[in-house]
Amino acid sequence: MYSEKLSPAIWIDTPAALRKLSGDLILQERIAVDTESNSLHAYREQVCLIQFSTPETDYLVDPLRLNDLSPLAPIFADPKIEKTFHAAEYDIITLKRDFGYAFANIFDTMQAARILGYKQVGLDSILPEKFGVVVNKRYQKADWGRRPLSADLLDYARLDTHYLLDLRDLLQAELEEVDRWRLAREEFGRICHVNGFAGNGCAAWQRLSRTQKFTDRELTILQELCRWREAQAQRMNRPVFKVIGDRTLISVAQAAPQRYEHLEAAGLTMRQIDFFARDVLEAVWRGMQARPVRRPVSPRPDEAFLRRLDALRQWRKSAAKKLGVESDVVLPRPFMQTIAEKNPKDLSALAALMPDSPWRLEMYGGKILELLKK
Repeated sequence: MYSEKLSPAIWIDTPAALRKLSGDLILQERIAVDTESNSLHAYREQVCLIQFSTPETDYLVDPLRLNDLSPLAPIFADPKIEKTFHAAEYDIITLKRDFGYAFANIFDTMQAARILGYKQVGLDSILPEKFGVVVNKRYQKADWGRRPLSADLLDYARLDTHYLLDLRDLLQAELEEVDRWRLAREEFGRICHVNGFAGNGCAAWQRLSRTQKFTDRELTILQELCRWREAQAQRMNRPVFKVIGDRTLISVAQAAPQRYEHLEAAGLTMRQIDFFARDVLEAVWRGMQARPVRRPVSPRPDEAFLRRLDALRQWRKSAAKKLGVESDVVLPRPFMQTIAEKNPKDLSALAALMPDSPWRLEMYGGKILELLKK
């Protein structure tokens, strides 16, 4: 997997070892962090491994064996300790969700690479280029909830943080060279505040795509199928897509099969029919009998908002092309939506809609206000 001979990572699975680790980390000026979760293998995803690297040592923390991970909370919240992640947003979301951590002072090597205009920003692309290290990303989809973890999985996990601090230094130098270090720091600060509680309150059937032309009755059948699938996934401790995929569920809702022999034509595999035929037919029957659901109707945004949003989108695309980056690097989508909605008239009003983003305000504030006036 890699050529450099590394000393074994330290495995942390007891309260005493965790306290000792926390004592080491609190003395560091910067550390590297990563997590592994079991989203592909369980009904409710959870963090199954937390990796830390200091300049001297790699650590692997086992949350499944530790009832209390609060000793790590001061590390993540301490603004004097820089935490380096690669693709920090997902890790921060899951760590907030599972352990309630707060975050301050991060460096995201993937976001830094995006701000620099790298075409390939995955760690499996950057490590070979910078350090000649080859990482087998197939382990990314492993079941990290299993114990014991194999030697290959442990090696893979520690490589996700072992080189991050060195990579961080290389990327900061590149950011400073092209005068984008301030922008990167703004973006790192924004990522610290991502929400750890996903979900928008919609029913499961409302989150499925390709249902725009469904009748009310088809939506009602789909609602019952989604309710059954959710309960079945929970009983089996599997992700819902491993029970029946969205596309198949939509096909069944449209076909509304009434008999066993209709299920295969509706899109179910023979294995799914063997396991779930009765449950699916009962869900379809309930959907046929229930009071029809109505799709929520969202009011169409006014034309002025849509014109502002389109103008901002076109400008953002052009500005990003000049920098050689993706559009959201110039102006993140939440900023763009809010600006189009609020239609600020001056720099102070615009600044209130772009919190903690003085670089973007300085570089693009005047142009944004000019676009809005048109």
